[in-house]
Amino acid sequence: MDNEALREEIFNIIDNQIADNDPKETKETLEKLISMGLDEQSAKELIAKCLSIELMDVIENGATYNHQRYVSNLKRLPMEPE
Repeated sequence: MDNEALREEIFNIIDNQIADNDPKETKETLEKLISMGLDEQSAKELIAKCLSIELMDVIENGATYNHQRYVSNLKRLPMEPE
């Protein structure tokens, strides 16, 4: 999968999380970032950083998805995720 296809898939996952409100923190974070003055695309790009951390850990390290870390990183935004 090339970088553009991976990027598109990450944004599809984010859109699905928002539409399904699962986890609810994704939609809450999007709304928070927009209320802080970010446009929707910029807000989703920050959320994508958090999701990318989880995906890369699963892909590169064979780890299981860490929901707690994902939500914690969402709550840190707009600060950089850890």
